Amino acid sequence: MSASGEPRNGAGGVAGRTYPPVNFLVEADRAAEFARSIGADPAAGVPPTFAAVYSLGVTAPQLFGDDEAAVDFARLLHAEQEFTWARHPEPGETVTSQARVASDVSRRGMRFLSFETDTKDEAGEPLCRSRALFVIRP
Repeated sequence: MSASGEPRNGAGGVAGRTYPPVNFLVEADRAAEFARSIGADPAAGVPPTFAAVYSLGVTAPQLFGDDEAAVDFARLLHAEQEFTWARHPEPGETVTSQARVASDVSRRGMRFLSFETDTKDEAGEPLCRSRALFVIRP
């Protein structure tokens, strides 16, 4: 969208774009290392915030590498992040994450890009949804 709130067209206007699904194996050792790094007990299972790895972490590179999305990483601010879960994955489980650009608007010269990722388990059941807001400064 433009500064007036109109949908963006041309370079960077990628609202509605969906990226290919990405599979991720939730390795027990990697989840345990992550748990220790945030002060959690690895015996408690996969930490909720590990979604930053298996959901956002595997899909954001698709957006950042998309020439048509034209995300200038040097001007990028990761403004918001939230996760909602149907359940948490188990160590050894393979999950599939697929992302889309939910919105792409410009306000007062800054670009606001909302990026959502849905993660499903091996049976195709919902596991987690990631919502990120990226602000690209002028």
